[in-house]
Amino acid sequence: MRFGVIIFPGTWSDRDCYHIFNDVLKQPVSYIWHKDTDLSDYDCVILPGGFSYGDYLRPGAIARFSPVMASVERFAAQGKLVIGICNGFQILCEAGLLPGVLLSNAHLQYRCQWVNLKVENNTTPFSSKCRKGQVLRIPISHHDGNYFADEATLQEVEAADRIVFRYCTPGGEVTPEANPNGALHNIAGIVNKQGNVLGMMPHPERACEAILGGEDVRLIFESMMAVLAR
Repeated sequence: MRFGVIIFPGTWSDRDCYHIFNDVLKQPVSYIWHKDTDLSDYDCVILPGGFSYGDYLRPGAIARFSPVMASVERFAAQGKLVIGICNGFQILCEAGLLPGVLLSNAHLQYRCQWVNLKVENNTTPFSSKCRKGQVLRIPISHHDGNYFADEATLQEVEAADRIVFRYCTPGGEVTPEANPNGALHNIAGIVNKQGNVLGMMPHPERACEAILGGEDVRLIFESMMAVLAR
């Protein structure tokens, strides 16, 4: 299996993602420049966090038109794994690979802090190593993580069990107080209809080593590796 980390102008979590796969998980990984269009060597691509194109217009709105994104769309249509983290989630929504949009945080403040996620669906390629209801401790770092979608879309993703992670208390309660950005239904991560594209606002690549404060979120990447190893 081989992983690819896409770099857009302004991306800054690319090295964190590369480090986790190369140095911690010991998996083949390489960088993909946003003008590259050949993804045939990869089994999974990662759209990391950062501020692609300086978040001008709105986060992800310009990166969505980078040449690599047409290839990412074809890659996803083939059933291969795609994960968008933070700005990567925003880009996937802008590209139409995931429903909804990420608005400015309800309090209009940038937040960099640890939060808790409840695993709502552990049958996806990104959560199969987790227990349903398990609470994962993970950092966030964003100003525009407020997930929004119209009521019909929300009903659809709820009914189809496409919400993988929700913000919660350390005890697993999904409450307004546990929501760091105002996201509807406390949504922190969702998948597409096929289940092979995940977007999430928190940063799993920053919670895979004990020296950084926790490593239980390695389960997300280990789930992906288990699926690809089949």
